[in-house]
Amino acid sequence: MNRRDFLTTTAVTSTAIALGGCNESNRQAIDYSKHPKKDLADKSVHINRAKKTVIKLATSWPAHFPIMGTGVEKFVERVAEISGGSLEIKLYPKNTLVPALAVFDACSSGQIDAFHSGPYYWKGKNSAFSLFSGIPFGFTAEEVNSWMLYGGGLDLWRQYYAKYNLYPFLGGNTNIQMGGWYRDPINSLEDMKGLKMRIPGLGGEVFAKLGVNPVLLPAGEIYTSLERGVIDATEWVGPALDIKMGFYKVAPYYYSGWHEPGSVLELTFNKHSWEKLAREHQSMIEVAASELNSNMTYEFHAENIKALQELKQLNVTLSQFPQDVMEAGKKALVEVISEQSAQNKDFATIYDSIQKYLHLSKEWSDVSLGYFLNQR
Repeated sequence: MNRRDFLTTTAVTSTAIALGGCNESNRQAIDYSKHPKKDLADKSVHINRAKKTVIKLATSWPAHFPIMGTGVEKFVERVAEISGGSLEIKLYPKNTLVPALAVFDACSSGQIDAFHSGPYYWKGKNSAFSLFSGIPFGFTAEEVNSWMLYGGGLDLWRQYYAKYNLYPFLGGNTNIQMGGWYRDPINSLEDMKGLKMRIPGLGGEVFAKLGVNPVLLPAGEIYTSLERGVIDATEWVGPALDIKMGFYKVAPYYYSGWHEPGSVLELTFNKHSWEKLAREHQSMIEVAASELNSNMTYEFHAENIKALQELKQLNVTLSQFPQDVMEAGKKALVEVISEQSAQNKDFATIYDSIQKYLHLSKEWSDVSLGYFLNQR
């Protein structure tokens, strides 16, 4: 795929009906005396078969962006299929309705009904939000899903997002990410100092402790910035997406990662819009969102294992960070967590939940998966 084509977004020409304006007054009654097993507290079918409900959903990704963008497109198709066409999601790729990193505010205010993006982009709203994406040396994709669904993580997420009139769902996971592309090799911690690197979230704050200057750039500017020497390095995701970006042409040193071992993506709704939806439509979205979350995680794994073989045919040096960089990174993470927890009670509360669950998960992983992988 041509790099320029890959980064180009296409405008969506169709318009969407505001969700709040949907008329659901003509509800069809059900005789629950004939359905004794039904919940008697909910005695009506809320879907108005005569009128379609339309949701406006914006993303932070270009149109047809592999895995993340196409995953959301499949979600939209799935909702239409499950609902029999009674629920339509109008999809707006980045910059076609609102800017890529303005989706949080647009959804909070009700300009759009939903968005797909990543929680760590909103740390300016609340530094604790970055924790919902994951932490360096932290949860794998499997572990963070477990914490979210069965360890209280999703409840905490919804509690804090509710202050912004938002209602989040798990919307996929990038799986473990690589440590980035560098114009020059990293032979020691000293080589990290002074580097200008595109890296967001908690990972960026940890790298800053190592002497790196973190830079936040939109996707379309990263390659050019690397090529011109405006930045010295960038992390992105993994081989499947990184190859398409062409980073290997200008920064051929590629390192294994630890800063994002299983990054969560989000499918988030305006809370008022969500509550106005028919109960049946809510259930359909919940099912389709669960499918989106698992499929995207598995697709990243499937595409990365194929892309790694392609990467071996290119002029790329695959490496691991030197041990002094790894040790400094772990020490820096402790400092960042301590500082953020002291400054923000929300951060401390959420991290405490993560740390307790991670401790238990690590113990189990050591005696099960860790043992198995070493033997394999």
